[in-house]
This record gives sequence, C-alpha cells and structure tokens, in this order.
Amino acid sequence: MRCSLPKTEDKYESVEAAATEIAKLSPAFMSVTYGAGGGTSRYTVDIASTLHNRLHVTALAHLTYVSSSRDQVRSVLKQLEEHGIENVLALRGDIPKDGPTATDYRYASELIREIKQSGDFCIGAACYPEGRVESANKTADIEHLKEKVEAGCDFVTTQMFFDNNILYNYLYRIREKGITVPVIAGIMPVTNVKQIYRICQMSGTYLPARFKAIVDRFGDNPAAMKQAGIAYATEQIIDLIANGVNGIHIYSMNKPDVAARIKDSLSEIL
Repeated sequence: MRCSLPKTEDKYESVEAAATEIAKLSPAFMSVTYGAGGGTSRYTVDIASTLHNRLHVTALAHLTYVSSSRDQVRSVLKQLEEHGIENVLALRGDIPKDGPTATDYRYASELIREIKQSGDFCIGAACYPEGRVESANKTADIEHLKEKVEAGCDFVTTQMFFDNNILYNYLYRIREKGITVPVIAGIMPVTNVKQIYRICQMSGTYLPARFKAIVDRFGDNPAAMKQAGIAYATEQIIDLIANGVNGIHIYSMNKPDVAARIKDSLSEIL
C-alpha cells in the first residue's frame, strides 16, 4: 500500500489519518512518498516512523534526488536509521515546474550507491514495464535498470500498468538480461478519471480497450467508476497471483476504503 504525502503542509493530518486506517488492514508494507518536489519531504520520516514504531507496519520510505542535495540525502538517511527504518525506495522524483533542481545526483544508480554506503538499508528502485518516456528505447531502459541493480538495488517496483501481459513480457526480457532481483507489481485502482488521464499522459502508460470502455461507460458517474476501477484492479491482482507474481504494491492514494474493498475481495486468495 502507498501513503502519499500532501503538496501542502495543511493536509498532513489527513494523510496521517489515512495511513493509520490503511495500516489497520495489516499490509506487508506501506510506502511513504517524498512529497511533491521534496516540498513536504521532512514528513516522510515522521509518517514512516509512525508506521514502523507505533502501528508496527513495515515502512518503505521514498527518497528522491531531483530536489535533494547530497547533504539533504545524508540527513534523511541518518534520521531514517535513528527511527529504525530499514527500507528505502530510491527515485529521481518528479521534476518541479517552478522550483530549482539539485545537481548532486544525475541518475538513480548514483543515489542507490550513496544509500548503500550510508547504512544497512534494503534498497528498492523503480522500473518501467512499458519503458520510461525519457529513455531512447526499451532496451536502453532495461540497461538503466541493470545499472541500478549493480549499484546495490535489492528489489524493484513497477510503474502502474493496466495490461498484465505487458508485465509478463517485461519480466521475461529483464530475466533474459540477468536481472534477478524481486519485482513488485504496481497496481492503481482508478477512481478518478481526470487524474488517470493526466498520469498516463506523463508516463506513457497504455490503456487497454477494455479499460477505456469502462472509463467511457462509467467515467461521468464517480460512484460507478470507483466500483468498476476497484473491480478492474482486483481482477488484475488475481491474474498476477495466479501467474506467480506474489509481490503486489497497491497505489491506494490515501484512500483506506479502496484498500479495504480490494483486500475483502481477495480474502480467500490471500
């Protein structure tokens, strides 16, 4: 499950409340984002600590380099270590529209090396079954992933996808290249049509005809779209588990009710 930090400080309490409710579902782990452009990144440690030390749920703290200097990264790592947080997801992060970007790290692999040298962390990274939009091609993207693994990455989490065959083909290709670290599948239950179109435009995520039909039919009815989106995500997860993909990360977007309904639908399967 994912806990996403707010863009502004005034929404922190609502995020903490959502994280607490999701934690009650006893997920294997919960990831905590680094805030938009690093703006609310100082709360990452606070939420991760609450999850780990008070709610007793394994926390995976995001750490991005696009808005972080080397000193900032080392400071956050020290704080995470002090709070007993052992798991870090190393990412570039979203490039801020207006604010400056940091220049201490050029690639996620460099951040991974920094984390590896800073303590006994389990390090995750992102991977892109459909290829990252900035990459020259899918082959180059897989080479970048291999660099992350060689730098010390212990596992990878995929960008969201809506066609499981894309993931299965991707797994075959990366295994063929000798990348053997665990791959966690990222699944997003779509409950907001405008949001998903915006995300897909940014990431280049493919929308299957079946999914588009659901959006066309129910997109103007929020309650129906929410129900259909949860059902679609649940079917994806069932298919993944049936095909041996047991690591699944649900992008719950701070919506405990969505997470709860998916878990209920998988009660016997899990």
